[in-house]
Amino acid sequence: MSRFVNKQIASNKLNLSYSTLKKYRFDGTWVEGTHWIKINCRCIRYNLELLQDWLKNRYNPIAHSQAIDLYHASTRGKRRRRNASDTL
Repeated sequence: MSRFVNKQIASNKLNLSYSTLKKYRFDGTWVEGTHWIKINCRCIRYNLELLQDWLKNRYNPIAHSQAIDLYHASTRGKRRRRNASDTL
């Protein structure tokens, strides 16, 4: 299960500065909705599991793509279950 965390926890766990987190968001290295989400204009959350995988597989994009695919597959399943329960 993916865990979204604030910049303080992400910075600490990934050993990256706040400015580096921001740089990777802005330059497109990390994809919004996958690696990070915007709660509102002042609140960003980072997908800790995927970012740890990105650091580990940074020079192996195929391996990281597989982790992204697994993440998206898990979120689609949750959406389907939620939609099915809404109609009952």
